[in-house]
Amino acid sequence: MNVTMHGDPLTTVGTAPEVGSQLPDFKLTNKDGKTLTATDFTGQTTLISVIPNINTSVCSVQTKHFNGDADKVPNIRFVTVSTNTNAEQADWCAAEGVKKMEMLSDAEETFGRAMGVFIPEAGINSRSIFIVDANGKIVYRELISEQTNEPDYSAALDFLAKL
Repeated sequence: MNVTMHGDPLTTVGTAPEVGSQLPDFKLTNKDGKTLTATDFTGQTTLISVIPNINTSVCSVQTKHFNGDADKVPNIRFVTVSTNTNAEQADWCAAEGVKKMEMLSDAEETFGRAMGVFIPEAGINSRSIFIVDANGKIVYRELISEQTNEPDYSAALDFLAKL
């Protein structure tokens, strides 16, 4: 998939799974160092907010936005995935007062590669939103072409509200 950052072209390792696909196999690490796999995303509808780097302005805005939305949509799990380390994510959360968003590290790049959103030349995942149902099936996705643009928050939240 071709994306841009500040207008400069970048290419992901593949193509993101289509709506209707099952989550592919991957590994992420939570703040406690526990490894999570696709199986850990079953049992509850989950919004997965994928960002390039938590320490940049647009990623910060996106994460804070969904953190604020977490209370508005009951029974939905909100997670943010970035290639930042768990320590970097924890430092950012502490500095920004973010407590509701579940931060997951893809420092090993397995999520980004499995989802086709990893950008090797930049070492980051491309900005995207996935909503996964309780069975681990992708029911919504938004792939952002220009990485400095924010996602369509309203579209994702409206979709969740209809579930």
